[in-house]
Amino acid sequence: MILDKINMPNDLKTLNMNELAELSDEIRKIIIKKVNKTGGHFGSNLGIIEATIALHYVFNCPDDKIVFDVSHQCYPHKILTGRKEGYLNPEKYSAYTGYTAPEESACDLFKVGHTSTSVSLAVGVAKARDLQGKKENVIALIGDGSLSGGEAYEGLNNAAELNSNIIIIVNDNDMSIAENAGGLYKNLKLLRDTKGKAELNFFKSLGFEYFYVDEGNDVSALINAFEKVKDANKPTVVHIHTLKGCGSKIAEEHKEIYHYIMPGMADLKDDDFALGTNTAESYNKITTDFILKKAKEDKRIIAISPATPGAYGFTKEFRDALGAQYTDVGIAEEHAVAYASALAKSGAKPILSILSSFVQRTYDQLSQDLCLNNSPATILVQWGAISGADATHLGVFDIPLLCNIPNLVYLSPVCKEEYLKMFEWSLLQNEHPVAIRVPFGEVISAGYEDMTDYSMLNKFKMTKKGANVAIIGVGNFYALAEMTAIALKEKAGIDATLINPRFLTGVDKEMLEDLKSGHNIVITLEDGVLNGGFGEKISRFYGNSEMKVLNFGAKKEFTDRVPLGELYERYHLKPGLIAEDVLKALNFAAI
Repeated sequence: MILDKINMPNDLKTLNMNELAELSDEIRKIIIKKVNKTGGHFGSNLGIIEATIALHYVFNCPDDKIVFDVSHQCYPHKILTGRKEGYLNPEKYSAYTGYTAPEESACDLFKVGHTSTSVSLAVGVAKARDLQGKKENVIALIGDGSLSGGEAYEGLNNAAELNSNIIIIVNDNDMSIAENAGGLYKNLKLLRDTKGKAELNFFKSLGFEYFYVDEGNDVSALINAFEKVKDANKPTVVHIHTLKGCGSKIAEEHKEIYHYIMPGMADLKDDDFALGTNTAESYNKITTDFILKKAKEDKRIIAISPATPGAYGFTKEFRDALGAQYTDVGIAEEHAVAYASALAKSGAKPILSILSSFVQRTYDQLSQDLCLNNSPATILVQWGAISGADATHLGVFDIPLLCNIPNLVYLSPVCKEEYLKMFEWSLLQNEHPVAIRVPFGEVISAGYEDMTDYSMLNKFKMTKKGANVAIIGVGNFYALAEMTAIALKEKAGIDATLINPRFLTGVDKEMLEDLKSGHNIVITLEDGVLNGGFGEKISRFYGNSEMKVLNFGAKKEFTDRVPLGELYERYHLKPGLIAEDVLKALNFAAI
């Protein structure tokens, strides 16, 4: 196997073109086998193998600096930079993160998992190089999908004026996660169709030197192009036309589905792979069914996705059914919020669906464009929860971010009935911007219709009246509150009060005041980071009283692929551990 000879990038330079092509095939087979076992980014990595080999053949990493965008296409890079055992040895499949990580290798400059950042980062690296009188190449690798993000434009604008070496590789496979959306992609198509010769050229208009490689999965052609731009003394774009999912028939045919796969999906064939046939109840299906129903009834309804539709069930069938009542704004969450605000202010009924870890990029638009203007848009925050995810995709920070912005109503339903009632209310009302933290996990049903009037803001629901201890369980963690109540009953005979707060952006002062009678301690359980979160609002309310308050949730930290059970243990988010902490606070002699 050719890969046996490759331990670091310099080893590539001893290979001939036939061996490099053979190495591409080996790496492709290794990635397919490994990702089929573990899950991970599939199509994005298969399409960039030849370009990665060519980059490391021509440039001298880590002396030359390569900055990855999103870094969901870094598996070939990791294999070539001393980490191949993590892809060859099943026992070491979990040894390395799925994104670039400087602690793993000097060839990785940044921890990167969010989009459109590479050019900005590369400009900073290049400017620091220039200030120090150094001469290494600085290369940014950015996919065409990432070009729709605002930071990519900002970085390109700045890069074009650098007047020194910065090389931007544009990996153009005519796809984001789903299909590309936006006017820029018309120019990319024109450039592909004309083999880079069209007079209308976005990159040249900014002042870049421009090179086009039509055979973006041909190592020889790529090496030739990269050798031309190596040590360039001006900002340069190399536009390469690649095939997403290259080498996997099903990934080439189903590019959106196979951007990221779950274990076993690479083995599927078209004969046994029926798209869109899953009828199991899920919050994704509940959401899309509800939107389709409302869209038929009201032409003002419009669903919005910032380029990640598959993550929350916005399938192609769903998008096609909505037609003009659906917009993919590209990987541009900031624009998505401002767009939704303007739609709402102008009489439409926008529904923006966005992942918790990506809502972080929208703070200014949430505060200024949406909430300062009090536009009655609906935002569905998806995947908000403590999880074993990579450090770049944690869903624990949305509650502190959102629940402290004036005018916003942030709701956290416990079950599908509450979720649908909140969703309905949000679309009907015109008084507030509303965000709903979509429940994460299996569907929970109360078995009866929610009759709550959510226009009465910040009214908590006491689901069980008890004494001594009151447990406030937020959203996903209401079930944990119920289990904790059982543990307290079993350990100490305490019959705890249970509360479902529903609102994250305010407190029910009347109910909290009433708890002072007959209760000695209030505990809060939230599926997110504690600092600045919901529980601290309860602590602040009781700050000048005799009431003790214990807040349970995640620590303020970046975790990286830590098993969920381990995190729950660390944060004492298990019924028995919570009960022990409560009893200690109550000074019980025996636990």
